[in-house]
Amino acid sequence: MDKLISILIPVFNEEETLQMLYHRLVKILKDIDYRFEIFFVNDGSQDNSLNLIKELRKKDLNISYLNLSRNYGKEIAMAAGFDFIEGDAVIIMDADLQDPPELIPEMIKYWEEGFDDVYAKRKSRQGESWLKKKTSYYFYRILKKLARVDIQEDTGDFRLLSRRAIEAIKKIREQHRYTKGFFSWIGFKKKEILFERETRAAGKSKWNYLKLLELAVEGITSFSSAPLRVSTIIGFITASMSFIYMVFVILKKIMFGDPVVGYASLVSLILFLNGIQMISIGIIGEYLGRVFNESKNRPLYFVEDFNGQKDGF
Repeated sequence: MDKLISILIPVFNEEETLQMLYHRLVKILKDIDYRFEIFFVNDGSQDNSLNLIKELRKKDLNISYLNLSRNYGKEIAMAAGFDFIEGDAVIIMDADLQDPPELIPEMIKYWEEGFDDVYAKRKSRQGESWLKKKTSYYFYRILKKLARVDIQEDTGDFRLLSRRAIEAIKKIREQHRYTKGFFSWIGFKKKEILFERETRAAGKSKWNYLKLLELAVEGITSFSSAPLRVSTIIGFITASMSFIYMVFVILKKIMFGDPVVGYASLVSLILFLNGIQMISIGIIGEYLGRVFNESKNRPLYFVEDFNGQKDGF
């Protein structure tokens, strides 16, 4: 067929997996009756990833690459890829081969049936710790309850998007990005397929628990104001309880003449209320900081070169 499908692959220090990924992709794509563009976004890799991509492009002109000026993070790397890909559809996948290329034919089949977002839902997560599996499980379900859109559970970035879905995502130019939420927010016709997520083919994950926590905060603050409501409710409850207790102490003193005692309990109460205040201020600060960053209206990224060209971006 004359239609073009882009395979979008963000890359950060994946020199150990790129050759394996390329060979598995070629093996699958050669039997599919479409034109394909394998599009790598080098997100400031510090290893030999970029050179390997350039070598692959010399052998295969169906490969394109976008080299960002520094490491912006996977969310921005995907946004950059959306801006440059040319396909009638895009398949987003990781470079570590945890997203099996063998699902691509099934994704294309559902796209041909008219679905705009064919997303792969994990049945299991091989090679990951018990803690990571549990925190991920509960995070998706908490976010789904808090968000105003139907966030997909146990689903990552591995999916096929139609051109109109790509164009919708491109219109979202937020600095603080939770792209998994964007996929749900734009709507359109969706189809779920299930798969077993494999272990990394090589190398180590670039996602530590701190980065995962940051991504979780991005997800919650981007799609829900519930933390602000919770802090407000807690404030009302603690203020009401404090007022009732104050009235009780005053009446006890007037009616019975009891001395006000309890230095230790008083200090504990003050520290407890101060702790609640600091948490509430921190929650407000998270939202306010995002408003501040968005108000700067800075570009999402800068390009070092695109397929070897350094001008015109």
